[in-house]
Amino acid sequence: MTAMPRRRFLAAAAGTVAAGSASGRLLARAPVPTSALQTRPPLVVSTWPFGQPANEAALAAIKSGASGLDAIERGIHVTESDASNPSVGLSGIPNADGRVQLDACIMSGPGHKAGAVGAVEGFRHPISIARRVMETTRHVFLVGQGAMDFAAAEGMERGPVVSDGQKAAWEKWRAAQAKAKSEKKGHDTIAMVALLADGNLFGGCSTSGLGYKLPGRVGDSPIIGSGLYVDNEFGAAGATGIGENVMRYCGSFLVVEYIRQGLHPQDACLETIRRIAKMDPKGFDLSINFVAIDKQGRYGAAGTGSGFQYSVTCDEFSRVLSSPGLTAKDVGPTGGNQPK
Repeated sequence: MTAMPRRRFLAAAAGTVAAGSASGRLLARAPVPTSALQTRPPLVVSTWPFGQPANEAALAAIKSGASGLDAIERGIHVTESDASNPSVGLSGIPNADGRVQLDACIMSGPGHKAGAVGAVEGFRHPISIARRVMETTRHVFLVGQGAMDFAAAEGMERGPVVSDGQKAAWEKWRAAQAKAKSEKKGHDTIAMVALLADGNLFGGCSTSGLGYKLPGRVGDSPIIGSGLYVDNEFGAAGATGIGENVMRYCGSFLVVEYIRQGLHPQDACLETIRRIAKMDPKGFDLSINFVAIDKQGRYGAAGTGSGFQYSVTCDEFSRVLSSPGLTAKDVGPTGGNQPK
């Protein structure tokens, strides 16, 4: 089979984007022009408005001379430590047994290194455990009791198995056996990607996962290529939403692959969602969102529904932006964005 020339590929991809936008299922609101979605590094982009203070902590670390990995770790610590956030860290919604199980991963563009942990209980910063897995073991992914034994041996900071507030909510849920209510519980993730002035890319992802999930359930967040992917030659991407709908398609890897093929990060996010929706029996009813950056300092995001917000921080500004949505279905305030 003859390979499609690069110029023809890009034209075909652009045509797909335009054709998709004409669909009756799609949101009529015009996205921010991609020409405006570019800045000089250092650049930090993350999911949701609660990512903004995390971005700012990461940028401050970069400007102080810290490494890209340090910046990602310190930034995500801010969200993991936020007691008001029910979707990241030990204040997250517990599983069906009333215990908070945390997932995280971290990835370094230089050396293409990665570390991840899943179903970790009672430790404050799973992102730090993931980094320690990457830097001190020959492995990439530790889960459950093995991950917790490793964290304990490494002296990682501990915390409660579940917060008092979330324990009370879980007890109410259990007493009512409110399955329908549990399905409506919001859940989200902080996925953060960063481009340094030297052109190197880094990323991290952390979550407490789906509220009232089955014990041992792990979503896309700690899985390299699903919740996060970094390719130091081309770009980086992260995901948030219903993990099962991301991980079955290696969503973040696919976003970066479209960047590698020449698409702007925002168009890469849009095209990834279209491709997934084309394959999935649910179509666009997937509740998935992506953020992405490339080596040129371009950035963008997109979601299956409208209202997905993401945070962008650089020397010139720190903003919360709204991404284009592929349907008019309202993303709404979920996870850490739930009304207090």
